[in-house]
Amino acid sequence: MKTKFLTLLLLLGVLSLSAQENIIGFSKKASEAELQLEAEFEKQLSSDNLDQWMKRMAAEPHWVGTAYGEENVKWMEKQFKSWGYDTRIDTYHVLFPYPKVRLLELTAPNKYTASLEAIPVDGDPYTAQGDKLLPSYNAFSTDGDVEAELVFVNYGIPSDYEELEKLGIDVTGKIVIAKYQGSWRGIKPKLAAEKGAIGCIIYSDPMDDGYYQGDVYPKGPFKNKTGVQRGSVMDMPLYPGDVLTPGYAATKDAKRLNREDAPTITKIPVLPISYEDAQPLLEALEGPVAPASWRGGLPITYHIGPGPAKVHLKLEFDWQLKPAHNLIATLKGSEFPDQWVMRGNHHDAWVHGASDPISGMVALMEEARVIGNLAKKGQKPKRTLVYCAWDAEEPGLIGSTEWVEDHRAELQQKVVAYINTDGNSRGYLGAGGSHSLQAMVTQVANTVVDPQKGVSVAERRMAANTVRGGDGSFKLSALGSGSDYTPFIQHSGIASLNLGYGGEGSGGEYHTIYDTYTHYTRFKDPGFQYGVALANTAGLITLRLANAEVLPFELTQWHSTVDGYLGEVTKTLESMRSEVEKHNKLVQKDVYQLTMDPKKPVAPAKMEAEIPYLDFSPLQNVIADLKKSIDTYAKADLMGLSAAKKAQLNQALMGMEQVLLQDKGLPRRDWFKHQIYAPGFYTGYGVKTLPGVREAIEQKEWKEAQEQIGVLATTLKNFDAEVQKLIGLTK
Repeated sequence: MKTKFLTLLLLLGVLSLSAQENIIGFSKKASEAELQLEAEFEKQLSSDNLDQWMKRMAAEPHWVGTAYGEENVKWMEKQFKSWGYDTRIDTYHVLFPYPKVRLLELTAPNKYTASLEAIPVDGDPYTAQGDKLLPSYNAFSTDGDVEAELVFVNYGIPSDYEELEKLGIDVTGKIVIAKYQGSWRGIKPKLAAEKGAIGCIIYSDPMDDGYYQGDVYPKGPFKNKTGVQRGSVMDMPLYPGDVLTPGYAATKDAKRLNREDAPTITKIPVLPISYEDAQPLLEALEGPVAPASWRGGLPITYHIGPGPAKVHLKLEFDWQLKPAHNLIATLKGSEFPDQWVMRGNHHDAWVHGASDPISGMVALMEEARVIGNLAKKGQKPKRTLVYCAWDAEEPGLIGSTEWVEDHRAELQQKVVAYINTDGNSRGYLGAGGSHSLQAMVTQVANTVVDPQKGVSVAERRMAANTVRGGDGSFKLSALGSGSDYTPFIQHSGIASLNLGYGGEGSGGEYHTIYDTYTHYTRFKDPGFQYGVALANTAGLITLRLANAEVLPFELTQWHSTVDGYLGEVTKTLESMRSEVEKHNKLVQKDVYQLTMDPKKPVAPAKMEAEIPYLDFSPLQNVIADLKKSIDTYAKADLMGLSAAKKAQLNQALMGMEQVLLQDKGLPRRDWFKHQIYAPGFYTGYGVKTLPGVREAIEQKEWKEAQEQIGVLATTLKNFDAEVQKLIGLTK
């Protein structure tokens, strides 16, 4: 059956490509050779390897600094060496807090002490490993011992605090309880502290992540009543990586900040809990009934408070430097050894990490194994391949960030692109990244066959987009943060991709003791078919970048995307202006009410400041100029260039993404230097495109918004100048 499937896959892949133009970056003759290589690559991929490797790597918990984590690294190094790679382990010494004291108790109007423990389940021996399991906590919470009234703040995002303000509820001096989801977890305590709260509790509501979604583990995949999501609450929108060495590598002898001066450690204590532990706290709240959109799936009436529920939260951590081990495996290119195509996936986990990250790690390894075997048979990639297994991703993208900061100058000279993977499961291809790579990724996605549906993964993705109300096209999403591509693209200006399958492997195992081999093979990707699909997809992208005659960066779709982002920003500004004008008209007519409580007097509404008009003409002009330049470049016969001209062109193309950086970085966070993509200051993982301009507008910082329009216009003018250089090289 497996042989028949591979034969069908190869046949469909060849037929699909025969209907296309030549592979982007390849002449007709080179395309034919590349197709033959790719067919051989696909044929050798084995799901059995992924199964065996996951069982080995996820057998025990392996967060940063653990003995089993180091065992995994050394075991992986042995595998890569056997496949023909040169290997090394680069170790950094990073701050990592381990929980010593975790206490949460309801002290009024009645008593309850949270258990803070997840129960082992029948049929999954990994959940019964006792003291080996990492206690549930939020890394980079500060130490604290606080007691105060409780306030329910829904997801704890900016719009929720706007709702609380309308209700006249202030969280100053209070402890807040927020639901997971709605934003990255670190935004919840960050915003709570800004609003004056002295503590933060985060829980998973069963409506979002529990029995409301389906059967809970072990009967089904969803979070049971004792499951708790661990995770970092480091303020990563300021900078990721080691909190004590911002912008430079955490080597053994590095100069470090004092812990109390580290800006990315939270200002208030934070603790995650289960919905079993959350229910008594929420039941004890009174005050207004929560708005309908805030209510969850617990069998209670959701009140906001404050009080009469009063809670005591005490946290203390063991703050130690721990070794973070990055495995770097290199296969030297046959023609262009100083041009690198990089692949990465992290290997550390909060507990066993079968889904996150081992499912992606074993797919990367299988991809590397087959490419290594092909190289031994004389089919060596033209460019150097660098495979990376990152440590300490979970507490804050630490291993990759320290490595990139340590090697940034060399990477900016040599890296063609970085391709990232992380967790993986059944479903649809998700792909995000630099939009100069969109055309190439689309070609690959049209070649890879979905193992479940028998159509290309691009077709399946487009069908899903159409059903969900999209335009039915295949597009890369923009990259925010949340995985190891961040230091490559947003700090160093290296074109990057993030790939993974998902959408049909939903469950509540994320960062819990239930993310095990048993759970994964039952619910996430039985048979590892989509693990093979990921190895195939990432492998074809890697091979095409490694072997292309002209690097497959395409600028027409890049321009269309950036122009669309500018349209979104101007539309946001106009929408804000319309809302203010509508509000002020209602105030003038004396019909606007701010209160939702009929027992309280109506609070008079205030006139809002008018939204000023911003001058977007510098951006609009440069976008128009760029279109002319890119249209001219798109007409060039790149395959007809001499080998020397192609070499010059490739060197220029490698540096194009770096032109989109500004050394000063974004306002209030200079580590993030990319002017097109960044994680949002109040979204964490979620992307903000054209971030300098967009966020200044959203925060109503009008002077800054106009300044950032100028900064972005200058950045794009520089990019246009580089496109002009590309045009010159094609003549």
